[in-house]
Amino acid sequence: MKTIFSGILSMSFLDIFVENLHNFIVSWNMKLPNCVSQLADSKSRRSCVCSIFPTASVLCLMFFIGSVLIGQDYSEKLSRWGMSTGMLNSVSNKCENQCRANGSEALPKGIVVTSSDLDMRPLWGFPKKRKDLKRNLLTVAVGVKQKDLVNKMVEKFLSYGFVVMLFHYDGVVDEWKDFKWCDRVLHVAAINQTKWWFAKRFLHPEIVAEYNYIFLWDEDLGVTDFNPRRYVATVQREGLEISQPALDGSKSEVHHQITLRGRRSDVHRFPLRKICDENSTAPPCTGWIEVMAPVFSREAWRCVWYMIQNDLIHAWGLDMQLGYCAQGDRTKNVGVVDSDYIVHYGLPTLGANDPDKTTPPVQDDDSEPEKITTTTTAEPPISKLPASSTSPINFRVEVRRQSYIEYNIFKKRWRQAVKEDKCWKDPYQQLGEKNTH
Repeated sequence: MKTIFSGILSMSFLDIFVENLHNFIVSWNMKLPNCVSQLADSKSRRSCVCSIFPTASVLCLMFFIGSVLIGQDYSEKLSRWGMSTGMLNSVSNKCENQCRANGSEALPKGIVVTSSDLDMRPLWGFPKKRKDLKRNLLTVAVGVKQKDLVNKMVEKFLSYGFVVMLFHYDGVVDEWKDFKWCDRVLHVAAINQTKWWFAKRFLHPEIVAEYNYIFLWDEDLGVTDFNPRRYVATVQREGLEISQPALDGSKSEVHHQITLRGRRSDVHRFPLRKICDENSTAPPCTGWIEVMAPVFSREAWRCVWYMIQNDLIHAWGLDMQLGYCAQGDRTKNVGVVDSDYIVHYGLPTLGANDPDKTTPPVQDDDSEPEKITTTTTAEPPISKLPASSTSPINFRVEVRRQSYIEYNIFKKRWRQAVKEDKCWKDPYQQLGEKNTH
């Protein structure tokens, strides 16, 4: 009964009219033969003709009413069809305007996962949910000759909940199994590759999107006076998107004065000594860090990753342009942290062919490390390096030679990119920033 009632309610007036008209015609067809047979009888002719006229009138009236109903019903259907078409067009336009990940267009949006992480997962079951939502990542390019330095670094960062990833540029992984933490960190091995080569290929922004800060460090660093958690708190408080820990000047090899540790504040953004003009507002006088121990926020790293050239593995020249990725004013968002500092031993590791010069004077954490040569001068110009064609191959010299070549290539590419991109405007050129030092 409920089904019949619903069907009746859903019928249109036009459907009811057509059904009644059909019944009327059937009934009239049944009466028509009798009427025709009666036409032969003169007495019955009049009654038959009289019955035809009312019927014809009713039929005409019904056709008139039907035409009106048909027109209304047709208009309503057209209107509904037009509304449906508009809705479909609206949905279509909305879908076309959706920003979908390249290659995911064939999939429903809800099933698409655009990012990942570096967490290792068990073969069965599910890992416990981490309580700490503020996660950070330490990555280090390492060789087995620096096991002791790297061990101290990894142990300290793991104790503060960091995810650790080691890039083995000598291809040796098994010899690290002596350490208890070996299975807790990620290992990637590729012979004679730099940390920038590894970073471009294994630290894609969508892979490290879950980490607040990315530490991209060299292996020849001492961390006795460094606290990773306190460091992160400092850069967050100071709003530093790109930073590095200061260097202990009495024990480190120093190439740029801005990296020297100061004792009057937690952070500095300008050289502590007056080596730059007071009007200097550009790197390396401000908005600049050295690349032996850079720390990037998630947002800054996304920008820096795109700037790293795939084929320029030494990344010379990159430091001068890092300020463009500082998510704002580089004179404020780039800085050196003094409250937590490190020692830079300056060891020629990758590309070195003199084993006697690749081992640092490592003591216990509580002892006083041997002082390493301190210098405030830059590397000698490449023009003074001996030519490889006339002398035995010195791997370190060749590495520096290649670095200088890549530096010039990078500068040329930057100038060309600025020239070709008509939509890009240099924010620092507009500000008229000066670099005088």
